[in-house]
Amino acid sequence: HGFKEYCALLFMKGALLNDANGILIQQTENVQAARQIRFTNLREIVEMETILKAYINEAIEVEKAGLKVDFKKNTELIFPEEFQKKLDQSPALKTAFDALTPGRQRAYNLYFSAPKQSKTRESRVEKYMQQILNGKGLND
Repeated sequence: HGFKEYCALLFMKGALLNDANGILIQQTENVQAARQIRFTNLREIVEMETILKAYINEAIEVEKAGLKVDFKKNTELIFPEEFQKKLDQSPALKTAFDALTPGRQRAYNLYFSAPKQSKTRESRVEKYMQQILNGKGLND
């Protein structure tokens, strides 16, 4: 991730917290468990001290209770046509992609699927083929 205009306090099992104040943020639509509270200046942290302590204490209780996040099951990835063609044309690429961790596979799939234009999707696939063949993830 690039640098942001904020500092964040991350709760790894934030989805299990009550969030009575409505301040927990889901970083992206694909994040299932983690939530964060964002700050843009020190004054916000000072003003929220009591609330932050309550959230931290609740997170500690979640851990002590051994609660687990109920993750959505991984569904089979549906690849964009441009990437599927490359996988079909290159057995080595398919083998290398299948050897990646599920998280790396999802990251590539999300990245390749995001553009609306086929030309952009194709360009992204071409750009990262060698990295996949080298067994590397999108951000490795």
